Amino acid sequence: MVHRELWWKRRTTGTSSMAPWERTKGTMGAPACPTALLLLRVFNHGRYTGQLLQSSLITLHQVAQNPAAPLLAHPPITEAVNSRRVRLNFCAVSMAQSEAVKEIVSGQTRVGWIGTGVMGQAMCGHILAAGFQVSVYNRTANKAQDLCSKGATMAESPLSVAQQSDVVFTIVGYPSDVREVMLGEKGILKGLRPGGIVVDMTTSQPSLARELSLAAKERSCESIDAPVSGGDKGAKAGTLAIMVGGEKNTFEVLAPLFKCMGNATYMGPAGSGQSCKLANQVTIASTMIGLVEGMIYAQKAGLNVDTFLQAISEGAAGSKSLELYSGRIRSRDFAPGFYVNHFVKDLGIALEECRNMDLALPGLALAQQLYVSLKSHGEGALGTQALILALERLNNIKQ
Repeated sequence: MVHRELWWKRRTTGTSSMAPWERTKGTMGAPACPTALLLLRVFNHGRYTGQLLQSSLITLHQVAQNPAAPLLAHPPITEAVNSRRVRLNFCAVSMAQSEAVKEIVSGQTRVGWIGTGVMGQAMCGHILAAGFQVSVYNRTANKAQDLCSKGATMAESPLSVAQQSDVVFTIVGYPSDVREVMLGEKGILKGLRPGGIVVDMTTSQPSLARELSLAAKERSCESIDAPVSGGDKGAKAGTLAIMVGGEKNTFEVLAPLFKCMGNATYMGPAGSGQSCKLANQVTIASTMIGLVEGMIYAQKAGLNVDTFLQAISEGAAGSKSLELYSGRIRSRDFAPGFYVNHFVKDLGIALEECRNMDLALPGLALAQQLYVSLKSHGEGALGTQALILALERLNNIKQ
């Protein structure tokens, strides 16, 4: 049996006749429980009665025997919090080593996938093709039917996906969607077993990634932020750039799954993957403006635009954006590899982060305004290469 011990750590301005562990041990012994270590930090901001302390510890021992019970619903603890004499901070730290996902094995590791849009469907398809058992959920169920025809199992909610999975991936639209599928009443963390891992590949807020990491740890799970870049072509080819934040050992465990989808780079603790992706979006935004303006200039100057693009592709102006999008722009193909609506969301998050850091990035602000103008013209469901439309309107260029 894997044991869980209840520890009490106290910082106090007074003195104590008994050491913290002695008091804890004397109050309730050394309880054993088959899930995780419950760490209680009690910071004393005034006189804290021994009766309340003892009552709280006894209550917490009862909680240890029933981990599903809401901790702060217990009267002694609630009294302590409401009185403002103490601050209680609960942190679940996994001690259930045998329960943690230690190795990813095709045919054994159960994978869940939430979000089967333009990117998610292709990414999940690679995991299915590698032989993993996959359960899927999408708000619009018919968008997951193709994956089900290839062997995936349809689930009725994120909660249901989590209950069937060791590792759950999410790639949804907006931070509000991430919060709902992770923390909602039928969210992942309500159903993921202790030791499980959730990987959010949505481009979202670094602060939300850190919040989710803490929420997962409280449930003896791990949450990783791993947004991607490379568009629909990269998703289909399995060549995405994956930017990962979270515990490094968890990143290493996930390596076989990341390899199915592309090339993963560990960026640092929780939120670092999202910060990297936002910097990536800042770079792409300015690159797209440069590409589109160069094409418009070449056309106005009387050059053959295809020849112009070929000439610059091998020089310093060559870029992934040129490779992925110049041909689509030339053929007026504005089908979304990445939606304008989602890019506006990403650039908005980046601007919000800039405000928080007192950082001025005028190129980012200009790009965001140009993409917002596409939304105002009803073009939010087009791909990001539709930026050419905004610049053509500014210059009264008719196609």
